[in-house]
Amino acid sequence: MGTIKDDFLKEEKANKKQLSKYEQALKKYNTDIDDKAVQEAVRKIIAEKVPENDTMEVKKFLMGSIELTTLKTTDCDTSVMAFTDRVNAFDEQYPDLPHVATICVYPCFASVVADTLEVEGVEIACVSGSFPSSQALIEVKVAETALAIKDGATEIDIVMPVGKFLCGDYEGCCEDIAELKAACGDKAMKVILETGDIVTASNIKKASILSMYAGADYIKTSTGKEKVSATPEAAYVMCQAIKEYYDETGIQIGFKPAGGINSVMDAIIYYTIVKEVLGDQWLTNKWFRLGTSRLANQLLSELEGHEVKFF
Repeated sequence: MGTIKDDFLKEEKANKKQLSKYEQALKKYNTDIDDKAVQEAVRKIIAEKVPENDTMEVKKFLMGSIELTTLKTTDCDTSVMAFTDRVNAFDEQYPDLPHVATICVYPCFASVVADTLEVEGVEIACVSGSFPSSQALIEVKVAETALAIKDGATEIDIVMPVGKFLCGDYEGCCEDIAELKAACGDKAMKVILETGDIVTASNIKKASILSMYAGADYIKTSTGKEKVSATPEAAYVMCQAIKEYYDETGIQIGFKPAGGINSVMDAIIYYTIVKEVLGDQWLTNKWFRLGTSRLANQLLSELEGHEVKFF
């Protein structure tokens, strides 16, 4: 007859077997987070740290972290070509300023950007996997992703299957992400959490960790297509998750706030959160991106000292 300790160990082993590898990964992290504590931490960072980052040097850096994006129903080959040509022209007209990090378009325009872009170091990102809902058969999402890469995409932005996540199907959610990462191969993949839909700090922490374990190279706040997009509170929790994941695994994951970044000060706030939570190691245009287009002209205007409408 086994001892109580033996019975306990057997039960613990049985429970572990029932958990997916992703659920086991979640257990390594504290996901019981108080939303009010997050709000207070963010309030303190904004009040105490943001002013020191409101500098021309930071604004210049932010210019080089922008993912210049066009995701309109009215996009066409001609408009996307003209959009890309502005990036080419910027490099010529403003040689002392960093060019944008990325041009982000729908997959059907990957080849247009690839054929038009002349500036070295600018990535071509495509939203894929049935953006923005992620509600499609996985075979369709994989095919779209593979075709985008074939046509010249160097980065892929997908949306986490939010419905599966909210239903507690963490394994199904992660398997989708993993399959899309397999389709990306060595190309970077960003996973959009749609933080406005998963709402709580606890959910945002869980979604961040699951996405990273499933293969995300970056985690991103939002599509910009929902009522609530990026918030400083969501960014804070995501950066905490990235830091803890790095401490646990040694793998560095990038961060991209997107949606609702309407002003230079918004961008400085996100920069400050990254700096305070993740540190200088993340303050490069590889590891920190800003999903916005309106910000480009605003930053350029501040850097030039007068209103500029270039993009």
